[in-house]
Parts: sequence; C-alpha cells; structure tokens
Amino acid sequence: MKYACIVQHRAEFAVTLMCRVLAVSRAGFYAWLQRAPSGRTQTDARLRVRIRVIHAESRRSYGSPRIHRELRAHGQRHGRKRIARLMRQEGLRAKRSRRYRATTQSDATRPAAPNTLGRQFRVRELNRVWVGDVTACWTGEGWLYLATLLDLGSRRVVGWATSGTLDQALTRTALRRALTQRQPAAGLLHHSDRGTSYTGEEYQATLAGAGLAVSMSRRGDCWDNAVVESFFATLKTELVHDAPWATRAEATAALAVYIEGWYNRRRRHSTLDYLSPAEYELRLRAA
Repeated sequence: MKYACIVQHRAEFAVTLMCRVLAVSRAGFYAWLQRAPSGRTQTDARLRVRIRVIHAESRRSYGSPRIHRELRAHGQRHGRKRIARLMRQEGLRAKRSRRYRATTQSDATRPAAPNTLGRQFRVRELNRVWVGDVTACWTGEGWLYLATLLDLGSRRVVGWATSGTLDQALTRTALRRALTQRQPAAGLLHHSDRGTSYTGEEYQATLAGAGLAVSMSRRGDCWDNAVVESFFATLKTELVHDAPWATRAEATAALAVYIEGWYNRRRRHSTLDYLSPAEYELRLRAA
C-alpha cells in the first residue's frame, strides 16, 4: 500500500522524500515496481473491465447484486462484496429512479370492478393474472402514451402499444396484442386502475369477449397496482430520462428495443431470482 501511494504521488513529491516519510527503502520501491502484479490484482483488472461492460449494457442500471448474478451466469464466481468494492473503485453505481407523470383519467360515472386481486402479486402460473397501466413519455412532438400489460407469473410485458392520444384505442391495441401473443384460457384476471381507457365500454367489451375477469385498483391507490408502477419506474430510470426523443416514432422504436430486446429477454429481475422474464418462463414451463 505504501508503494502504491508513492506511485500515485510521484508527480507531486520526490520518490526519495516519500520513501523516507513512509519508512520504506528506495531500492525496495524500485524492486516492487519491477515485480509482476499478483494473481488477484490481475483478476481484479479483468473483472473491472467486465464490470464496466455489464454496467454499460444495462444502461447504468445494474448495481452489484445484478452484476454479481450476470457474472455467475457466465461461469465467473466471485464474491458480491468483491464486485461492490471494484464498482466503488470504478465509480459505478445503479441509477436512481425519479418521479414520473401520472396519467390516470378517471370517470366517476363509469362503473368500476372491485379490487379482486387485492395486492396478491406473487402468482406462480403464467397467464393467470395480467396487470395493465398507462404512462407518458415526452418527445419533441409532445407526449407519447405507452400502455402495457404484464403477466404477474413472470413479470413479462405481454402486450404494449403507443399513441399520441390517451384513449381506449391505445389500451385495446395493447390488449389485443397480448391476447394474440399469449392466447390465454378464459378466466384470466385482468387488473388495472379506474382510468377511462380501461372502464370504457369498448375496452370492457373486448375483455368480456376474451373471457377475462376484471379487477380494478381502489380510487387513488397506486399500491394496488404496484408491479406495473414499478415497471414504469424502471423504464423511466433506465431509458426515458436519458432520451431526448425528437419524434414519437423515434420514441416508439426505442421503447420496442428496450421492452422486447432488453427488459423481457435480458434484464435480471430480483423477484425472479435474478432471471430475465423470458428465461424464467422457460424454466417454469420446463418444470
């Protein structure tokens, strides 16, 4: 450690002076310079490069737990504390979430379904419960609204759509895409807030036609739909806040890459034992 300190400050102080102050020999210092780095030091150097790559690929969203699991998935078994230490040395940390714009537009005259889900978010089967909501992303052309449906069994985004208008057409498009992709059996529980884009006649008719049961959050209670709210917070932190999109088309293309290419297929989810939704579904079906 003393020798490393001397190397760090060679441009500021004379080597002879620092050796005398730190009580080490000048000959010992130059001999240390010529020795090859230890095996652990060399491993740390390689690990730091790999950590930087993983952190960049995650859009700077991964902290030490996810980077630790990503390394393990590729056969590199290192302690989590070691990963955390190397991240501190590299000045790397996970991005923090910020508040985002609420988009719920409720209509007290429209009938709302009871909260059948009741915050029972731990679902063990696929296509048993879907949760939906809408958020907004700013572009140079104005707001772009994103409607999504997540399968609680795997936290996978099974249907999504974008539009410059927040209405039933937007949420119905996301629903139809989810139904086409998953083809669920009748009785699946669909949970959402009480926004007009979900309580409207056309949307409810689509749900009834597909044989889906309906559950809705209580008025003004975002915790009743916490899973999809958490997804939006992740989306905003990892993508939206750093993306000054000029057009809605540009934003939609970026959202497609994020949702289908990153979130569904690669992003490690702590609730899924740090597996991606796609990998978790494969293991669930195999089991």
